[in-house]
Amino acid sequence: MVRQARAVATRQQIITGAARMFEQSGFEGASLGDIVDGAGTTKGALYFHFRSKDELARVVIEEQHRTSITSLHSISETGASALRQLVMLCHEMARQIVDDPVVRAGMRLTLEFSGSSEPAQPYVDWIQSAREIVELGVSQGEIVRTVDPSTLARFVIGSFTGVQLVSQVLTLRSDIEQRVDDMWAYLLPGIATTADPEELSAIRAARWSAPADDDVPEQDSTPGI
Repeated sequence: MVRQARAVATRQQIITGAARMFEQSGFEGASLGDIVDGAGTTKGALYFHFRSKDELARVVIEEQHRTSITSLHSISETGASALRQLVMLCHEMARQIVDDPVVRAGMRLTLEFSGSSEPAQPYVDWIQSAREIVELGVSQGEIVRTVDPSTLARFVIGSFTGVQLVSQVLTLRSDIEQRVDDMWAYLLPGIATTADPEELSAIRAARWSAPADDDVPEQDSTPGI
């Protein structure tokens, strides 16, 4: 069991180290030597867990996707109104981009690999999930019935993607929360059935936070395969 726990910890260590290198240098620019050095492990350990740099990159994308989808499901389970869920989703995605190197690397790799069906899956799933939230909002009378749920879902995810990219270029994402809030300040009046400024402001203020998990045991940090 101890050896297995070390293997799991080493695998995650490699993924995190690779993510930092992919984020910094892109897929082509990050060599396996750079990844090994960044992860603080050995080539033997890397090849024990991953057959190639290509496989490692795809695992980073999968990890990023899993993180985002898990948060999306948790936001849905809050029972918040549809518009609040959409706002929570965008702000949580923004937080993950700022705080999690695997998420940042996964998004960069997804853009670099665009044109392939597999890396596009995170965006396909985000849009599908956003469409379901929009449909809920329309059915509950919170979102105007004149919107097309598929079009609005694609627009929301596309708008967020553009907002976070411009924030990265201009301020290294230091202002991303404000920029996402600005996005919703312009978008909400056009899709919400309410015109009450206080209610719209309350919707824009919606945030989701993962519950603290104090019961997770500390992992054995001893190096090993």
